[in-house]
Amino acid sequence: AGADEVTLCTTDLLLEGVDFDLTYFPLKHLGYKAVVVAVSDLLAMNGRPEQLLVSLGVSSKISVEALDDLYAGIRFACEEMEVDLVGGDTKASVTGLAIHVTALGRARKEEVVYRGGAKLHDLICITGNLGAAYMGLQLLEPEFKGNEYLLQRYLKPAARKDIVELLAEEKIVPTSMIDLSDGLASDLLQICKASKCGARIYLDRIPIARQTTAFAEEIHTDPVVAALNGGEDYELLFTVPLALQERVMRMGVIGHITAENTGAYLVTPDGGEIRLKAQGFRDKE
Repeated sequence: AGADEVTLCTTDLLLEGVDFDLTYFPLKHLGYKAVVVAVSDLLAMNGRPEQLLVSLGVSSKISVEALDDLYAGIRFACEEMEVDLVGGDTKASVTGLAIHVTALGRARKEEVVYRGGAKLHDLICITGNLGAAYMGLQLLEPEFKGNEYLLQRYLKPAARKDIVELLAEEKIVPTSMIDLSDGLASDLLQICKASKCGARIYLDRIPIARQTTAFAEEIHTDPVVAALNGGEDYELLFTVPLALQERVMRMGVIGHITAENTGAYLVTPDGGEIRLKAQGFRDKE
């Protein structure tokens, strides 16, 4: 790293039976998603991902061909995100498949973004639609024809490297940022806790894809609940000063930061307020 640059490092562990089910999860997609999960954490620090280390715990039921599929997915994701796969380790596992991914990257010292920098009146921005990955998870058992988009959002989510590049182009350094792995409510509360602030987000501003809403109605689920608590969307949630309002309008402003003692709430169109709770769907399973 140059004199004004710092090295960033994140690490993630994915466990069979906890984070994925091999009955439904193609190994190629799993390899791809494992890279996205790690790289997304670096992007959430406003960093440029550069290198990746992957270690595997492999059970005897996984064939050599299946392992080739997993690595094909990992390599494909690395090529797509311009990250070098530089090493790792493989060991036998008696408890199922375990994937440990470490991502390394760089950022200029003054442009590194943490979760604890949000300030009063900052705008809360989101990079894409929410709830689709949770709906994709629901699709893995029933018929999914016509809902390929939702399935893709769960099995093959995109890391939002494009957003970090766009922020650099626009010369915007967010005050705080997090990637949405646990759900909008839970991840926004993490920013509130780290930044010692409250928040107001507006229900009618939460971006939800048409397919998510349609499928939610089909299975009698509220799409807003899926957007708030579903998780695994890997969109970026970030805050910027109010003065940058015009420059971030096309990125999706969903609310603003308030004083710590006001708490974190979802505001309904009629002005009602619902307290945000940290409850990803995975916690309830």
